Amino acid sequence: MALTGGEVLLERGHEGRVAYLTLSNGPYTVITWEMRQAVAERFAVIDADPDVRVVVVRSDGEHFTSGGDIAGFMEVDPIDFTDLGHNVTAAARSPKPVIAAVDGYCFGVGLEIALSCDIRLATARSQFALPEMNLGMIPGSGGTQRLARLIGLSRAKFHIMTATRIQAAQALDWGIVAGLHDDRDALHSAVDELAGRMAAFSPAAQRTAKEVLDKGADGPLYTGIELERKAYAMLRSTHDFAEGVAAFTEKRKPDFTGR
Repeated sequence: MALTGGEVLLERGHEGRVAYLTLSNGPYTVITWEMRQAVAERFAVIDADPDVRVVVVRSDGEHFTSGGDIAGFMEVDPIDFTDLGHNVTAAARSPKPVIAAVDGYCFGVGLEIALSCDIRLATARSQFALPEMNLGMIPGSGGTQRLARLIGLSRAKFHIMTATRIQAAQALDWGIVAGLHDDRDALHSAVDELAGRMAAFSPAAQRTAKEVLDKGADGPLYTGIELERKAYAMLRSTHDFAEGVAAFTEKRKPDFTGR
């Protein structure tokens, strides 16, 4: 059955503080219906684990992913598409910061997965696209909305309505990715260093920053500022803030616990 196959592997590193989700299904990392649900299931485990502070999404294929299992979609009852995208975009709802490590093709649902992450790093050979127009379809897992908010409505219309690919340098210039690296080894090294650095920060501050940024960006400026002000006041009462101030005063590294 075309809907099944592929894996979403879960591993931990940095003394359990970093969770690595690896998309695995051949050289092009085709995302099957089964893998979509597995993404949500893995994030449910991660979100419930207080030891995990940062998540990395990557692929073990030659490409991050060329997109979804197109033929398999014809086996899915139309009613099942009602909640399409809720599973693969679990990264956006996770309270933990999520980093996407993109190498090669990042197409279709692959780009939608990456866009739902908080930070994206890529290689210089990477390409990004929402090519659903070639199939007489549109992106259905948040691609139209997240890409438009990230690069602007005019650019998003062009790239979605013409199925035109975005090259790595352009993706960096437009803010789709935060950095480019020469090859996969350099990318994974940079992502691992970043994940380790972020895992040392206060989980409470990281979680709050993500929520304030995400929710504030969708509302008017005054609402975002009010949200930021209240979140700042809330963090003032945390043990982590007191520890951060004490460590700064004592000229030592802080030991954040998430409280």
